[in-house]
Amino acid sequence: MPAFDFLLQPDNCALVLIDQQAGLAFGVESIDRQVLLNNTIALVQAARAFDLPIVISTSATKVYSGPLLPGIRELLPEHTVFDRRNMNVWEDDVVRGAIEATGRKKLLFSGMLTESCVSLPVLCAQAAGYESFVVADACGGLTKTGHEMALWRMQAHGAQVTSWAQVLLELQRDWTRHATYAAARSVIEHNGGGYGIGLRYASDMLSK
Repeated sequence: MPAFDFLLQPDNCALVLIDQQAGLAFGVESIDRQVLLNNTIALVQAARAFDLPIVISTSATKVYSGPLLPGIRELLPEHTVFDRRNMNVWEDDVVRGAIEATGRKKLLFSGMLTESCVSLPVLCAQAAGYESFVVADACGGLTKTGHEMALWRMQAHGAQVTSWAQVLLELQRDWTRHATYAAARSVIEHNGGGYGIGLRYASDMLSK
């Protein structure tokens, strides 16, 4: 079977979560905030299902933004969270070092705000030879226009735009992959809307 190295695979990508904090979520207008949180949780669940390395960074936790959002913290209770001062995680030696230490060249980005703390490291990662995948429905911008403009700029520099569901389905690709089947299916059933309902229905019908 061809390697399809251009596709996301569990052994070639890592997830970078940036500034998933309430203080920044207050400013998000590009997407419903609860939908953004739900999408991010689904993305984290997908990353855990496929055992992806996850690098988490926050900023200004004591003065404005607050801690990592509880729904995400609950999924990753023992995970190191790197706090920093600047907007661009790529300019923080500790966070950039953690990303480099994963050894993965395909990076999935999710965070707030799309116009700054997401786009700046994506542009830097592209310049450094990484392949950046911006999980657009797990990113929040100050405005819908600002969010879209930031996505367009990142794409112009070679970044690819995707969604949490596409990430999960691309990593699974074959429902006969039994090692990740149950976990991947559970993420879809709980977060995939009508598709998730359909999977649950099919499972119930087959069990009968």
